[in-house]
Amino acid sequence: MEAIVAPAVQKRQVFFLCVFLGVSWAGTEPLQYFVAEEMERGTFLANLAIDLGLEPGEVSARGCRIVSDENIRFLLLNPLTGDLLLNEKLDREKLCGPTEPCVLPFQLLLEKPFQIFRAELWVRDINDHSPVFLDKEISLNILESTTPGVTFLLERAEDSDVGINNLRNYTISSNIYFHIDVRDSGEGNVYPELVLDRVLDREEVSELSLTLTALDGGSPPRSGTTLIHILVLDVNDNVPEFVQSLYRVQVPENSPVGSLVVAVLARDLDAGSNGEIVYAFSYATDRILKTFRINSTSGKLYLKAELNYEAIQTYTLTIQAKDGGGLSGKCTVVVHVTDINDNPPELLMSSLTSPIAENSPDTVVAVFRIRDRDSGNNAKMVCSIQDDLPFILKPSVENFYTLVTESPLDRESQAEYNITITVSDLGTPRLKTQHNITVTVSDVNDNAPAFSQTTYTLRVRENNSPALHIGTVSATDRDAGANAQVTYSLLPPRDPHLPLASLVSINADNGQLFALRSLDYEALQAFEVRVGAADRGSPALSSQALVRVLVLDDNDNAPFVLYPLQNGSAPCTELVPRAAEAGYLVTKVVAVDGDSGQNAWLSFQLLKATEPGLFGVWAHNGEVRTARLLSERDAVRHRLLVLVKDNGEPPLSASVTLHVLLVDGFSQPYLPLPDVAAAEARADPLTVYLVIALASVSSLFLCSALAFVAVRLCRRSGAASGGGCAVPEGHFPGHLVDVSGAGTLSQSYQYEVCLAGGTGTSEFKFLKPILPNLPPQCPGKETEENPNLRNSFGFNI
Repeated sequence: MEAIVAPAVQKRQVFFLCVFLGVSWAGTEPLQYFVAEEMERGTFLANLAIDLGLEPGEVSARGCRIVSDENIRFLLLNPLTGDLLLNEKLDREKLCGPTEPCVLPFQLLLEKPFQIFRAELWVRDINDHSPVFLDKEISLNILESTTPGVTFLLERAEDSDVGINNLRNYTISSNIYFHIDVRDSGEGNVYPELVLDRVLDREEVSELSLTLTALDGGSPPRSGTTLIHILVLDVNDNVPEFVQSLYRVQVPENSPVGSLVVAVLARDLDAGSNGEIVYAFSYATDRILKTFRINSTSGKLYLKAELNYEAIQTYTLTIQAKDGGGLSGKCTVVVHVTDINDNPPELLMSSLTSPIAENSPDTVVAVFRIRDRDSGNNAKMVCSIQDDLPFILKPSVENFYTLVTESPLDRESQAEYNITITVSDLGTPRLKTQHNITVTVSDVNDNAPAFSQTTYTLRVRENNSPALHIGTVSATDRDAGANAQVTYSLLPPRDPHLPLASLVSINADNGQLFALRSLDYEALQAFEVRVGAADRGSPALSSQALVRVLVLDDNDNAPFVLYPLQNGSAPCTELVPRAAEAGYLVTKVVAVDGDSGQNAWLSFQLLKATEPGLFGVWAHNGEVRTARLLSERDAVRHRLLVLVKDNGEPPLSASVTLHVLLVDGFSQPYLPLPDVAAAEARADPLTVYLVIALASVSSLFLCSALAFVAVRLCRRSGAASGGGCAVPEGHFPGHLVDVSGAGTLSQSYQYEVCLAGGTGTSEFKFLKPILPNLPPQCPGKETEENPNLRNSFGFNI
């Protein structure tokens, strides 16, 4: 137990020894470091290792750090080098204010062993503040009678800097009246005094503006300014004086009471109450006081009673002007009363008619009388109205006048007239009286409704929904009231076969047109409707307009293949010789589309083929041609699937199947049916070749002879009958159908249609090549060459 207690006691003794040594060191003089304010962060101040007598490594080893009572982290210690650095910019004015010197105490603490050093950071002032006046302007009021040498204490400026950088002097802008004396308060502060150098004259200079400048002692010095505004106070040293000593005016005898006669004006160079002038009559008689009055402030003379030239022709008045100091001046006003024409003419209206109907000639609008209470020339009068009106004045006896229409009025051109009747006398000066009357024009139904267009073109897309609004016609009527109320109606069509009642209807009130049913472009591309517009006048007037309705095509018809027919009958087979060159015309797919425009633009595409790459279809005309030379390896029979598509949105399409047979020569008979050929193909190839060779050699001569005889007989029968195909009697006689401008055909083609009346089926023969000894390819039909039906490709049509 004793062994444990002994080390603890020893440690406590060592600690107290360190504290004693630290306190003893702290009692020494503090270390002093100096820095100018506003220095940048990181500025080097001193090396503590050198100042404390330590090695550079000891600063870190002994745990040296900086502490202060205010806990201000304005210093930074580098423990590796012992450098004391500035941690932030210092503002002496914020840290110490006016106190000088500015000392920031701190302690240097060494932990191993414990030791404390006192230190101080002295912040030197720099001239970074200019003198500032608390007020931007100093106002002084000085009497003009103030004697020179009088001083006026001014507000001092403040400077946050200290020492030499503090406020040192004052100056004032150059002038002839004042200078500045700088006084010392005895505490290091200076203040300015303004000293008057010469007498002020308010009438010469009423106010002064001087600039006071405060300068500090820095290098370079800083300054601050304020404005001294000096107002010179007046002394009553000037007598009021009138602008004119004598005023002469002429006043008409009919001047109304209260009218201005004359305005007198006096001026006083003084200010304030000394320059305030009061006007009054001087030595005025009782008649003057009853007839005139004067405004004491403005000096304006007014009539207080009516004037009469026959009683008094001249008035003489004396007017006095007195200022606030008791000084006064006088002037004379002579008023001459003049005799004038003071009675204007009068107009007395007897009758007035309004409104008046339009299109009515020579209508009396008003009857009136004029008079003038004056006499002589002042009582002679003339009467007139404006020149641009369709009215005239007709004089009558005893100064009576009638206002009459000069021509029939048109309400649609102008519905209201403002007439000014002017009556003037011949006096000097002339007096006139104006009387305004308003004449309105009532409407007569003299305008028929007018459509905004004589012809309307409306467009509606086919397959529209019933009751669809397709357009609006509009008519206006220049009349008013019921005469301008327009109703719309559909007029009977020019074509009696047009079912107008089932096509469109019109709203009688607003002219909106509606399609009553769905329209079909293929059945009806356009039709015309006559629309009538009638007003509700009596009698009613009407007009009509033509509405042309164009039905726009919709892509609602798929392409229809004319050739080859796809009606379920035995398909026609196209024969192609194996010796055909590349590009050989096999056949042509012919199709039409019931739509129009781009909806009827057809394109052709080969979808499927027995042997791809052997045949090709021209996209724009449907011609099926060989894409390459034929070879012995190519199959005998080929099946082609061709797609016909229009250019509508969305596009519609149809497909057609073509059967193509490859032959060595057109004298070769038909090959077996597909099932037989398939069976033979499965047999031994050598046996098949031997059989074909023997059959060909044995039947070559027989087939050639039979083909030659058949061709000769067919030509003779065709020449005798004048046609290619025999058409039985029935409801569908054979004829040539001319299809032009439909689909995407590049030229016009004629198709020979053979219709069998008994079977109800129809077959087409189109673009059959001129080949001798060719057996007919369509069952029940015979083909004969007709040189008149030969197209540009060298084929019979």
